[in-house]
Amino acid sequence: MIIGCCFICVFAVLINKVSLQETVEAVISGSVVLRCSSTEHDHKLQDIDVNWRHNGSKNVYDIIKGQDSVVLQDQQYKKRTKTFPDEYLRGNFSIKLHNLTHTDAGKYICYITHSDEQRTVQLIIKESTAKGNKSHDQTGQGEETEANNVGASSAWVYIVAAVVVVVGVVAVAVIIHRFLIQRKKNQASASDLTEGETTQITCQV
Repeated sequence: MIIGCCFICVFAVLINKVSLQETVEAVISGSVVLRCSSTEHDHKLQDIDVNWRHNGSKNVYDIIKGQDSVVLQDQQYKKRTKTFPDEYLRGNFSIKLHNLTHTDAGKYICYITHSDEQRTVQLIIKESTAKGNKSHDQTGQGEETEANNVGASSAWVYIVAAVVVVVGVVAVAVIIHRFLIQRKKNQASASDLTEGETTQITCQV
């Protein structure tokens, strides 16, 4: 039972802390939202530290103590990157890149340092086409719509986490129930054996 409980706890922690990854596509000269949402709630601005990095080293964007910081931002992303500050307290630290070029392709990692979480987005850049602009270029979308879409995506993360927790609780309850039944059977067997021995001793006397 103890081993089962430990396994469930470790599994739940790994689900919460594991690095989630997604792949998105965009077109040259277009724009794209790179999603990054925390699974934790009740964030405090002064505790929020988030770092966006491109291909492991380039500084795309920093959020320090809940405030945007571009002091160390790589020149490649100057005036081409924006965030959604109104969403920070909800755990949404997504960024939007404008005027995309081929050099923007690659792996983007979002480090949420205060909660020890990491999100990875693989960005694929395609040549601009009329159809591609319509399906992938997000320039024409309103900021509120983008933020809501990201929030809806993060809601699925919460749902999955909740399902895992429920399954874990049920599993633990089943294990405990079986353990208690087995213990009662063992106690009953021991009681019957003790009564039998007592009767035998009495008869011998």
